[in-house]
Amino acid sequence: MSKLSTAVVVCTASHERAGLLLDCVDSIRRGARGPDELFVVVDRNPSLAEKLAGRLPPPVRLLETELGGLSHARNAGLREARSDVVAFVDDDVTVKGEWLSSLMEAFETDGNILGAGGPIEPRWGAERRWLCDELLWVVGCTYGGHRQDAGPIRNPIGANMAFRRSQLLALGGFAVRFGKRGNTLGTCEETELSLRLELTEGRGRIHYVPGARVRHYVPPARISWRLLVRRSVSEGLSKGRLRRMYSRPALGAEGPYVAHILTRALPTLVARGLKARDGRALLGAGALVASLLLTGTAFVAGAVMAREGDR
Repeated sequence: MSKLSTAVVVCTASHERAGLLLDCVDSIRRGARGPDELFVVVDRNPSLAEKLAGRLPPPVRLLETELGGLSHARNAGLREARSDVVAFVDDDVTVKGEWLSSLMEAFETDGNILGAGGPIEPRWGAERRWLCDELLWVVGCTYGGHRQDAGPIRNPIGANMAFRRSQLLALGGFAVRFGKRGNTLGTCEETELSLRLELTEGRGRIHYVPGARVRHYVPPARISWRLLVRRSVSEGLSKGRLRRMYSRPALGAEGPYVAHILTRALPTLVARGLKARDGRALLGAGALVASLLLTGTAFVAGAVMAREGDR
């Protein structure tokens, strides 16, 4: 087994999350396997960069970008890295002790693997209320219906993912027209990148690694109907664009997920709500139906908008 070098990139943009970022960096440094390189990329916030400059311990390297947007920030870290594998985590994540060692074991034991990701568990800042497992993707976590055992996946979730650096550079990195950028409805940058990787390198090159676990902080403000609507619309628009760009493979993971909702999750929630008079279960069922309808409608709109843009 040849040992590969690894870099970890953490992107941040908000003063409000500075404390979470420092916790994230600390958890990475205390892991069973430390990275060879660790970058914190500050996106369009010079005052935050100045604040962090005196608080980030060596050998953490602080980078700044003025281009704006998560994809730009991730690409900035990718360009500076020199390691074989580059891992990305969100600034409000803390990693488990075996996180990096589990990810790197997957790359080191199977040269066919070009990308990987692991479970993202919610760390609730308030009661989750009606937010059922199948909707945890709304808050950036691994959701009910996602693969649980080791094996190929279409794409990792952005808060916990890693790729071989040479392949990412060859692809040109993350597409800046996808991904979070201010208040825009942009998501699915990791999905677009994974589909591009699949198109050039073949299927089955990205794997799920159950041992590479992280915890994702979910603040009270994110457990809201407003966020559910916003994320559902954003997801639908982005997936519509991807369907237009990459045809059928773009929705390869959504079919089983929808089937899981309709055949298992919804009946279970409704039955629990009626038999046990569980109002939260019924609200969860309603949230699932609302999310499906919103995402589906936005998907059609996104596909039409992409088609118009092709003309």
